Amino acid sequence: MNREQADLILIELEELMEKAVKALVRDFAQIRTGRANPALLDHITINYYGVDSPVKQISSIAVVEGNQLYIKPYDKSALKQIETAIYASDLGLNPLNDGVGIRLVLPQPTEERRKQLIREVEKLAENGKVSIRNIRRDGNDQMKKLELSEDDEKGYLEDVQKLTDTYVKNIDEETKIKADELLTI
Repeated sequence: MNREQADLILIELEELMEKAVKALVRDFAQIRTGRANPALLDHITINYYGVDSPVKQISSIAVVEGNQLYIKPYDKSALKQIETAIYASDLGLNPLNDGVGIRLVLPQPTEERRKQLIREVEKLAENGKVSIRNIRRDGNDQMKKLELSEDDEKGYLEDVQKLTDTYVKNIDEETKIKADELLTI
């Protein structure tokens, strides 16, 4: 019975670690690289007929020329609200409203800004690793409470550590991908 519980704990830990990595990748998508990415707009919402709606749900978003996004709302009446929401956001971009859609031009970051963004990415990555380690600690505590035999407990604790190592490695890989993306002009 205790082994079944230990196996369930391992499955739960793996799911939690997977979610932590996915959350980190989502956070990475919010960091501007100079390349247009529709994910930049994921956190921008407007009040659309009384409901807070993400811009990506009420419009089509296309990447134009690599460094531009073109937002074309399905309902033109939302155009002004989308423009206002982008101005109010933390993106620091000036939306260009042409009456049909909104064009966002992403300037190439300076070398100094790129280094600053890489530090931000590394900080997010470290927070992700801390999350993974916290999940490991909780998992180890749960394993120790199961009163398994000494050998079984040692084996399961090693399994928890292997999971941790795998997901920390995933975070390192995602961090390298994002850092390389930031350094590419």
